[in-house]
Amino acid sequence: MNDLSEINSPPALEINGSVATIRFLRPKYANRLSADDLRLIQAHLEVVNQTPEVLVLQIVGTGKYFCSGYDLKSFGSGQTPSSLLFGQTVDLVEQARPITIAAVNGGVFGGGTDLVLGCDFRIGVQGATMFMPAAKLGLHFYPGGLVRYATRLGLDQAKRLFLTAKQIDADEMLRIGFLTELVKPDELDDSLQALTDELCSMAPLALLGIKKHLNLIARGQLHVEEITQAVLDSEASEDLAEGAAAWREKRPARFVGR
Repeated sequence: MNDLSEINSPPALEINGSVATIRFLRPKYANRLSADDLRLIQAHLEVVNQTPEVLVLQIVGTGKYFCSGYDLKSFGSGQTPSSLLFGQTVDLVEQARPITIAAVNGGVFGGGTDLVLGCDFRIGVQGATMFMPAAKLGLHFYPGGLVRYATRLGLDQAKRLFLTAKQIDADEMLRIGFLTELVKPDELDDSLQALTDELCSMAPLALLGIKKHLNLIARGQLHVEEITQAVLDSEASEDLAEGAAAWREKRPARFVGR
């Protein structure tokens, strides 16, 4: 991948132990996603969800852009599937079993911004920008994305970004919560790896269960009985016994996920 201008491939999935990576590989086209790309991402997510060893899913861009959203070149011609397909894909990213991290290596636009918000952690680089041009294009945004904007960023910021199509820079992206961390461009890979390692050191049952229910709570869904059972299951788990022992012995815990 030395010559990025020559890369033009569908999103690729790599699984290495507890870490999976979905990588966008169309840098010449700002990593825009076609309907076929979206269906492939959905297939990748299904593989990841069915691989119990995976605790972290990284979503990574190639080149100058993270993702420029849905490929709209044939919109209005009746040849392009509805943008609802993009929303359905991001819903699946939000609901993914592992912890998700977006590595925002550059500009992110349109549906790509929602894809970032669908992730649990969002590391961006200085120099990145984002904007949401839906209203300027005449496109009403899909339901899941509206919820993510309003719940992640707050109603006022969601209105500002959607209704004015205002472009904002990386510092503003961090300030309003679009990013959870901002780093120098040459620090992105190290920061992504450090966060991944930290997450993979946690107890899987608690880590993944808490992630799931925090996302549901953000959508107004508090499943008290399910959470209560998860508490009881964790209290009876080998991982809690190991975590307590590691705490007493001042050593890293060796969790097994049960």
